[in-house]
Amino acid sequence: MLKDLPLSEHIHQHCNESMERALLAERHPLWARSCPELKDIDFIRLGLLRCISVVDSGRHFLQTNEQIYGQLLPHSTYFKSLKSHRRTSMLEAFEQQSYHLHAETLLSQGIDYLKAFPELDEYTIEAADGHFIDHACHTEKNSKGKVYAAGGIYALNLRSGLLRFLCLVTNGTQRHQEIPVLRDHIEKQNK
Repeated sequence: MLKDLPLSEHIHQHCNESMERALLAERHPLWARSCPELKDIDFIRLGLLRCISVVDSGRHFLQTNEQIYGQLLPHSTYFKSLKSHRRTSMLEAFEQQSYHLHAETLLSQGIDYLKAFPELDEYTIEAADGHFIDHACHTEKNSKGKVYAAGGIYALNLRSGLLRFLCLVTNGTQRHQEIPVLRDHIEKQNK
């Protein structure tokens, strides 16, 4: 059972354990690198804080973070790290381990919403749906000068209730339909 710790401590412990598992899951991960200006674990923590903060933009988040936590982070460092392909690879590995860690915790606590159907025990059952958000003010325009809503497909594990990002539909520079993107994702996953 979980100890009585503040939420921030639970998040910190979970992030550290997920990162350790991600590093151990690959022999020599190409994304593992030391960045003294903004450590990977701090980047993840800032991302989680950004998601749960009530702020209007990335700059507003950095100002709020500085006021509340006293952490001064240069805008250029933060915004350049958001575009890093290495950090994207690191987040993918981290998310996979975080998801498994959450699933193990839920299973250890007896949470299985499909246990009434033992014939489904050998299957992973997920419901997927696409979600789109308004584009950010700095989203690049496409060749015709248009910007579309950015979005992706998310999957809900019906056994555990965990939701995870499945695949990107569009970053806002092109207009795409969800079903062809989902089919491509499933084909790649099955290979």
